Amino acid sequence: MAQAANQELVDRFEEFYRRYYSDDVAELARQYPRESKSLDLDWRDLYQMDPDLADDYINHPDQLGEAAEEALRLYDLPVDVSLGQAHVRVFGLEETTEIRDIRAEHLNTLIGVQGMVRKATDVMPKIQSAVFVCQRCGAETEVPQSDAGFQEPYQCESCERQGPFKLDPERSEFVDAQKLRIQESPEGLSGGETPQSIDIHIEDDITGEVTPGDHITATGVLRLDQGDESTDSPIFDLYMEGSSVVVEDEEFEEMDITEEDKQQIIEISEREDIYEQMVDSMAPAIYGHREAKLAMMLQLFAGVTKELPDGSRIRGDLHMLLIGDPGTGKSQMISYVQNIAPRSVYTSGKGSSAAGLTAAAVRDDFGDGQQWSLEAGALVLADQGVAAVDELDKMADDDRSAMHEALEQQKISISKAGINATLKARCSLLGAANPKYGRFDQYEPIGEQIDLEPALISRFDLIFTVTDKPDPEEDAKLARHIIQTNYAGELNTQNDNIANANHSAEEIDSQTENVAPAIEADLLRKYIAYARRNCYPTMTDEAKEAIEEFYVDLRSKGQDEDAPVPVTARQLEALVRLAEASARLRLSDRVEAEDADRVISIVRSCLQDIGVDPETGEFDADVVETGTSKTQRDRIKNIKGLIKEIEQDFDEGAPIEEVLDRAEEIGMDADRAEHEIEKLKEKGELYQPNKDHLRSI
Repeated sequence: MAQAANQELVDRFEEFYRRYYSDDVAELARQYPRESKSLDLDWRDLYQMDPDLADDYINHPDQLGEAAEEALRLYDLPVDVSLGQAHVRVFGLEETTEIRDIRAEHLNTLIGVQGMVRKATDVMPKIQSAVFVCQRCGAETEVPQSDAGFQEPYQCESCERQGPFKLDPERSEFVDAQKLRIQESPEGLSGGETPQSIDIHIEDDITGEVTPGDHITATGVLRLDQGDESTDSPIFDLYMEGSSVVVEDEEFEEMDITEEDKQQIIEISEREDIYEQMVDSMAPAIYGHREAKLAMMLQLFAGVTKELPDGSRIRGDLHMLLIGDPGTGKSQMISYVQNIAPRSVYTSGKGSSAAGLTAAAVRDDFGDGQQWSLEAGALVLADQGVAAVDELDKMADDDRSAMHEALEQQKISISKAGINATLKARCSLLGAANPKYGRFDQYEPIGEQIDLEPALISRFDLIFTVTDKPDPEEDAKLARHIIQTNYAGELNTQNDNIANANHSAEEIDSQTENVAPAIEADLLRKYIAYARRNCYPTMTDEAKEAIEEFYVDLRSKGQDEDAPVPVTARQLEALVRLAEASARLRLSDRVEAEDADRVISIVRSCLQDIGVDPETGEFDADVVETGTSKTQRDRIKNIKGLIKEIEQDFDEGAPIEEVLDRAEEIGMDADRAEHEIEKLKEKGELYQPNKDHLRSI
């Protein structure tokens, strides 16, 4: 009876192939087995032709999978063509299951899950059918293998003795196998939820197709991992036996934007005070810092990534760094980005290693302890989103240096344990750091106060300094804002927790109005995802002219022989990216002159804070790019020249007093000269043979 039922299923699949998939089967027959071993079957096609059969496939995937593959083998093909080992791989289920919603009821059913590949092992051969040779009589015994563990025969079928046996690899059957661990994509989570993960075992021709960081939709059968039989625990792990894996390229694919959402988004984009509203929606509990908040909002929208005809790529993602005094709300602003970024990963520098930020080759239980597997770090997981890294200055130098490639090339190369891989890291970086001595010193050049290497700093498009200077008027506003925020929180909490709290809804609304975001975080996430998915603005002539004029005007100040270079082409690219983001923010396909003016004022303000030589008041790109201003470089050169000149006249070296006197003669401040001498000694370019003399190296 069961055989008749199975035959009926095989016939139904044969009929389906003939009517809908005849071209696909013919193509598979032409390519089998070298180029392709699988027929990709869209579940929606099956549902259209035979809804009952499609539903049965979900509930009884093992039985129907066998029937589907049997129908493929029996399909009417030329005599010399056989699809003996071909697979039928189902994809495109009507609904995917959230990883966190997988339950026992899904066991042994076909499900689809979406997520991001967190770890992947190498592709390794897995034995399917093992042939053993008895070492006593030479007889062969074939033992089919399962996932439960490697099985040897109990006894020889010929001499009936219990071994010893030797595996014959040439007669045994192997198949390629790989394990993937996928976790929920950040855009599918509301702020603060811990992403859940599931392991997927895949075999044969679909192995080796994905790398950590890829967003995939996997379809397969949910199984119990029985693990080590020696454990008595009644709790089992789940894994998925993968049937198909589809890599999703679409940005923010999982953001579900309804028609109603779309209408609201368009309505918001047409408001005249859209930029003000966006700033009011960014960390409203933090007072002030409006320019930094606008820049953070522009970072979320990002510029347009350009693909050029020669295959090269210009990044559209903006990198931004907040450096400031303690207690100015940097960390809160950065962590708020997680609430509104469609895809974001937050990490703190103190607890992050180079491997945790970029990627790592690891050897652990996931790869059976024998193989190395590739694990994606924060910058890879934030691909096409925002990576927020707090306490950037607390990281070890070696760990920070791993970020250089990710920031400019937007990829991460890893070479370890025989694994040579390149992972995508197309994300914006939002970093926060404290000055070297904990607080800004207004008398010190800013380049010396940032404890980050210049090569890393120069990769940031915008650097904001957040200082905390006493100002009676501003302090009064800040105090009122903080007290108001706390009072609104008190009312809200009291209302939620005390049954007889007698505060009216109107009273609570009026108090929370100032600290509530102008646009709800949920809607704002959808707005950003919609803008990034649908808006690819181009520059108008007016915008081009404004940006070019600003850049050329600044550069012209560096024409004199002794003048510093005011800005580099990096600032020009930053201006273009910011202007595109400004147009995207209001869902425009054109970058207008007003966008250019808006971002020019932001960049000018940042340069004023960070890119000015404090001694001359002139813009100097080297303050950020190299950490040393031109004035400082000239001073160092002069001092080294003086010491070389003076030490020729003295046997013991150049007397320090003489060096300082001569420095004053050429117009150099004695304190600054002493400071530079100390720095040159630290770098090993000078040494002191005794207390009062100096020698150059």
